[in-house]
Amino acid sequence: MAIKEQPKLPRFRIVANILLAISGLFLLLNIFLPGLFGSNPTGVPYSLFIHQVQEGEVNRVSVGQSQIIYQLKTESGQPGQVFATTPIFDLELPKLLEQKGVEFAAAPPPKNTWFTTLLSWVVPPLIFIAVWQFFISRGGGSQGVLSIGKSKAKVYVEGESAKITFQDVAGVEEAKTELVEIVDFLKTPGRFTQIGARIPKGVLLVGPPGTGKTLLAKAVAGEAGVPFFSISGSEFVELFVGVGSSRVRDLFEQAKKQAPCIVFIDELDAIGKSRSSNGFYGGNDEREQTLNQLLTEMDGFAAGDATVIVLAATNRPESLDPALLRPGRFDRQVLVDRPDLSGREAILKIHAQKVKLGDDVNLKAIATRTPGFAGADLANLVNEAALLAARNQRQTVAQEDFAEAIERVVAGLEKKSRVLSDTEKKIVAYHEVGHAMVGALTTGNGRVEKISIIPRGMAALGYTLQLPTEDRFLMNEGELRGQIATLLGGRSAEEIVFGSITTGASNDLQRATDLAERMVTTYGMSKVLGPLAYQQGQQAAFLGNGAPNPRRMVSEDTAKAIDSEVKEIVETAHEQALQILTQNRDLLEAIATQLLETEVIEGEKLHSLLNQVQPITAS
Repeated sequence: MAIKEQPKLPRFRIVANILLAISGLFLLLNIFLPGLFGSNPTGVPYSLFIHQVQEGEVNRVSVGQSQIIYQLKTESGQPGQVFATTPIFDLELPKLLEQKGVEFAAAPPPKNTWFTTLLSWVVPPLIFIAVWQFFISRGGGSQGVLSIGKSKAKVYVEGESAKITFQDVAGVEEAKTELVEIVDFLKTPGRFTQIGARIPKGVLLVGPPGTGKTLLAKAVAGEAGVPFFSISGSEFVELFVGVGSSRVRDLFEQAKKQAPCIVFIDELDAIGKSRSSNGFYGGNDEREQTLNQLLTEMDGFAAGDATVIVLAATNRPESLDPALLRPGRFDRQVLVDRPDLSGREAILKIHAQKVKLGDDVNLKAIATRTPGFAGADLANLVNEAALLAARNQRQTVAQEDFAEAIERVVAGLEKKSRVLSDTEKKIVAYHEVGHAMVGALTTGNGRVEKISIIPRGMAALGYTLQLPTEDRFLMNEGELRGQIATLLGGRSAEEIVFGSITTGASNDLQRATDLAERMVTTYGMSKVLGPLAYQQGQQAAFLGNGAPNPRRMVSEDTAKAIDSEVKEIVETAHEQALQILTQNRDLLEAIATQLLETEVIEGEKLHSLLNQVQPITAS
């Protein structure tokens, strides 16, 4: 796909700019350097002028507001030399001049020279032209100020460079299957219309950020070989009311002229947010007018008149206006979700084609260790691995580069410059070993792959890396309780070994509390409160200002019951972690001592140590 070039600046504008610059230069010179276009008399101090008057050397004087010009006497009777001085407030000057017989008069107002007169007629129109050009450039385009209402969509046409097809997109096979039908209709519309079928006018791509929604839209245009109009929802909205709706009209007018084509609107929620979320209906709100115009345009064109298909993308479908999602506008919603194991491997293969891989690289193993990664995350992972290989002076990317890149993406960069004291390092070591030992014995957690007391990221003084062994979509109550116990394992280890706690467990406590609250309010995993949802659904999770409202309006007794159940879940998990670590106290000491010596324990060595953790025995 190739983007169209912008039109060049007209020749008359270049000439006007040159004339304006030259005229402005002469005007400034005439203002600040008046002597450049006329002769001025020699300037002298005012005291010398008074002295010459008292001595009778002055013949005549011309007194002005800002300058006094006088002429000296000569013995030959010829005009003498002319001088100038700056006047001061002196009421005695006229009396002195009259007493000395000096001819004096007030100076007439200055006359404009021919050059100043010419500038006064030429410069103002040129300044007006310059101001007009400024507004033209601010409005954009060559149509003048009125082009502020023109569409800012980038138009991509079929070309040899940067053409994107479905082969460049992986990990979203279900979404690609849905969009293949759109491509077939754009290529051979007669096959559908001859039996009365109608292609959807609008297709909404829904999914988390980084999953490839924009890439899919470009692939549809690349496969169909039709013009592709790309614009973000925020580009419709301006300060002036009515500009957004004007740009929507212009966008669809351009699209109809180049039909069949695709109009892609990224971040649709910028203009398609529910009108009821503003707190009132109607009015002259710019976003509402833009949305109304978009709804009208999507109803206005028909497949028989112009084959224009609207693709849109958003990661907040719950905030969109219901009128936008009804059949006849966005008929289809295509989920572009995070890829599964095979999808991640396919994405890695696409991005790995751009780098030199070593013989030891196993992309399937990398895909297994990256559950939950979106397409953008995997692209960043491959790039990070290539940067690490180049930094280490290697010619190819090795498997260890990918392993380090995964840790960088998950936990952040290593902060070796952050030096811990011996006491702090010991606390961090026991804390991380506590996480690992509890995590190794409880269900619902990934496999512990690494323990480190090297600081990483913004605030992590150490970390325990757990990687899932498979993609999971459902978890039971026991597994969730196991996750909470693992989060509290670090704090429990501090209590057992040091008899006190530190601030290092603050993030663990926050995550454990949030997970326990979701168990009670969202998943209905409370025997006291029963199978009820006390958390707002996605459709009602937004107040008028767009802020999330996680909990429904409940009575005071219900709120107390929720808090009591959350506390019970967290405290039970805490007791479970304490029992595991107390029963395996010797192993806790051994692993922590070894971690303090090596700073990092990983791989089979770590697995052999954690396999020695004994489960809780009944007392």
